[in-house]
Amino acid sequence: MSTHVPTPAGAQVATEPDAGPSAHPLPGAARPAPQRRRPVRRAPTTRVAGLVLRTPYWIFTGSLAVIFLFPLVWTAVSSVSPQAGTNQTDGWGVGNYRTLADYQAGIWQYLANSAFVSLTTVVLTLAISLLGGYAFARFSFPGRNILFLTTLAILMVPYATMLIPLYVLLNELNLQNSLIGVALVLTMFQLPFSTFMMRISFEAIPRELDEAALVDGCSSWAALWRVLLPAVKPGLITVGLFAFLTAWNDFMAPLILINDSDKLTLPLAVSNLRGQVQGVVDYGATEAGVVVLALPCIVLFLLLQRHYVRGFMSGAFKG
Repeated sequence: MSTHVPTPAGAQVATEPDAGPSAHPLPGAARPAPQRRRPVRRAPTTRVAGLVLRTPYWIFTGSLAVIFLFPLVWTAVSSVSPQAGTNQTDGWGVGNYRTLADYQAGIWQYLANSAFVSLTTVVLTLAISLLGGYAFARFSFPGRNILFLTTLAILMVPYATMLIPLYVLLNELNLQNSLIGVALVLTMFQLPFSTFMMRISFEAIPRELDEAALVDGCSSWAALWRVLLPAVKPGLITVGLFAFLTAWNDFMAPLILINDSDKLTLPLAVSNLRGQVQGVVDYGATEAGVVVLALPCIVLFLLLQRHYVRGFMSGAFKG
């Protein structure tokens, strides 16, 4: 005889699963959607707290902006304001700019000289640093690191100490007292930094792009021009902009290498203009020359600022 021990009714209800229609859906019936966990929301930062956290940053950056912009604004205002001892003594006007425009060969001649030197320097710097950076980043050859360190070692030599030997060398090559000679000298001083920038720009690009281009039948030159060149565009813009700013504002090289007044660059012409009358400084014309010198640099930097920063950051997160 079998014995059966009855189970209490309360225990039976607690242990048995729900026998409703949702526990055993019929074939073909729609199943209920699973419940998703709601994301845990953190307490939002109040506007007052966010304002307090950002205020020191705004004060710091605003102070830096004022410190850097005040000399430029003051120079621009002073170049058109009335000043004693200048060609703009009564009221506001462009008398100082007329003095600058009529100085010796004229401002347009000096602007053309500066533009020629700067553009030639940019073209030569871009061409040589592009090929040099590509070779140092993608090819292995004997003495590669030694040659690269030797190129960077030029940065350790004082700028002024090399101008006299270069003056003698350019004189032997009949390039002394020529704008091309000045551009070659400025290009030489730009190459160490430019080659370094282009090398890290190429090293930031995966080598799989080169390999894929070579598999598709491209040569090393074709891979450079068709695949890698668009990828290193920020680095090229950084190198070109830096070379232009340096060549446009350079004073020492034209001072040593140029003798004819018609071949002066604009910085050297402005320097000669400021003390042309018995050693008395013409501050108004000098300020007008500074404004003319600064305008192309400001415009170019504002147009290319995004690429300029990306070029500097191209190799920062490599590896």
